[in-house]
Amino acid sequence: MAASDMPREPQSPAELSAVLRKLREAMLDAERRDVPDEPRVDPVHHEGARNLVHYLAFRKNDVRPLQQGLVRLGLSSLGRSEAHILPSVDQLLSLLDPHDSSGRFSPGDASSDPASAIDEAQDRLRANTDRALGPRPAGRRTRIMVTMPTEAARKPEFVRELLKRGMDCARINTAHDNEAAWKAMVHNIRSEAEAAGRECRILMDLPGPKLRTGPQPSGKAGKINLQVGDHLILMADLEAAAKPPPAGSLPYVGCTLPDVLERLRPGERVWFDDGKIGAEAIKVGGGEAELEVTAAPRGGTRLRGEKGINVPDTDLHLSSPTPDDLANLPFVAANADLVGMSYVQRPADVHRLHEELRRLGAEHVGVVLKIESAKAFARLPSIVLAAMEYPVAAVMIARGDLAVEIGWERMAEVQEEILWLAEAAHIPVIWATQMLASLAKTGLPSRAEITDAAMSGRAECAMLNKGPYIGEAVSTLDDILRRMSTHQDKKASLLRGLRAWYT
Repeated sequence: MAASDMPREPQSPAELSAVLRKLREAMLDAERRDVPDEPRVDPVHHEGARNLVHYLAFRKNDVRPLQQGLVRLGLSSLGRSEAHILPSVDQLLSLLDPHDSSGRFSPGDASSDPASAIDEAQDRLRANTDRALGPRPAGRRTRIMVTMPTEAARKPEFVRELLKRGMDCARINTAHDNEAAWKAMVHNIRSEAEAAGRECRILMDLPGPKLRTGPQPSGKAGKINLQVGDHLILMADLEAAAKPPPAGSLPYVGCTLPDVLERLRPGERVWFDDGKIGAEAIKVGGGEAELEVTAAPRGGTRLRGEKGINVPDTDLHLSSPTPDDLANLPFVAANADLVGMSYVQRPADVHRLHEELRRLGAEHVGVVLKIESAKAFARLPSIVLAAMEYPVAAVMIARGDLAVEIGWERMAEVQEEILWLAEAAHIPVIWATQMLASLAKTGLPSRAEITDAAMSGRAECAMLNKGPYIGEAVSTLDDILRRMSTHQDKKASLLRGLRAWYT
C-alpha cells in the first residue's frame, strides 16, 4: 500500500479500522511472500524474523495521520510496537470494533491472543539479549561493555576493578596486541569474573578489511599539511608513497587496499582520519588518484600514516572475513563468546563466517554485526536475517565510521532506525564509538557525552573504549544507566513518581 493510498487523518473508529486492516493485509502479504515455509533462521529466531518482515511492510507507509486519529481516541499510537507490530494492530482492531472477530492475530500457537503475543515478543528480545550478552545486571537493563587495553593482559587487578565498577562484557580487538596478550586477557577476565561470582561475556573483534593510509605519507616527518583547496595523490604503491616526493610534485599518501584505486571514480568522496579531512577524486588511473581537499579544519590540519579512509560513494566489493580474520578465527572460536564482524557488507559475508565457525565446531559463538558503512545500513534487513540462521546474534552501531559514511547530520536518524529494526527482529543492539570518550581520556566528561550516555540506555549494551580514566567512565555510565532505567525502557517513557518538585 503506497503512502498516497492512506486516508488523511481518519477520525471515526470505522475509518481507523479500515486503515488498520489495509496495513494488516500488507503485512500478511509480505509474510506470504518473504517468509518461507521451511525457515532458514534458527528456531529461536523464527518469530523474530516473521515480525521483522511485518514491521518492514508496516513502515513502508506514512502512518502519522493514523497515529493522530488513534491518539484522539485515547488509544495506542503504535509508536512503541516494533517488537510486536501485528498483534499490536490486532489489539487496536479488537478495541475499535469488538464485535468483529474476523482477521485477528493468528500466531503459531492458536491459543495466543494479541495481549499475550505482545508479552511473548518482549520476552523473546530479553531471552536473546541474555543469550548474547549474559544476564541482566541488577538495577539496570543495559549492559556495559569495555574494550580491553594491553594493561588487561598484565594486571588481573585492572580487570577486577572494572568488574567491580560495573563492567558486564569485555571486548578484545584483534587488530591490536597479539595472541599471547589475548590469551592473558581472556584468562584474567574469566578468572576475575568467576572470583566475583559474575558472568562477563567476551567479544573478540575481527579487524576486517583494513582501509587505511600507508605507514608514512610523503612530507615532513611523515605528515602532510592540508587545507581546503589543496591537492594530493592517493597511491596503491605503499613503498613509493613513503619516499620523499620529487620537487614540485604533489604530496602523496599510500592506500592499504589497492582495490580502492581501481574502483574509485572522479567526483566520488574520500574521507580521512574519522572524517577530519574530506576530499573529492579529480583524476583516477594507473594505480593513483588525484584528490582535492574539500573539508578540513580552518587553518589546515595534518594527515598522518595509519589513519582510516572512507569512500562512501565507491562500491568496493571487499571480502569479509579477510585472510587475516580467518587466521585469527580459531583462537576467537576457542576463547570468545561472541565474534565481532567488522565491515560486514552483505549477507554472503555472514554466511561465510557461519561456515567457518561450523567448520571449527563453534556454532555456539554468537555473531555481532558491526554496522559501519552506508552499504551495510542499506542492506541491514537481509544481513540481520542471515545472522539469525544461528541462535546468537547481535548488532553493533559502529558510529565512528558510520557517521563518516552517511554524513554527521544523518547519524541521529540512522542510529534510531537501526535500534527499531533490531528490536523488530528481537535481537540486541550494542551502542558503540566515543561513549564518554573525553571522560575516559581526560577524566572530565562533556555535557553532550552525558546526554549520549543517557540515550545509550535504549540499547541492550553500551560500549566504552579504553583510556587512562576508563574506571571512572564505567562508574559514571553505570550511575547514568541506573537512573535512566526508571525513566525510559527502549522508546517507552516510564512515569515514575517525580520527587524533585514535591515535598
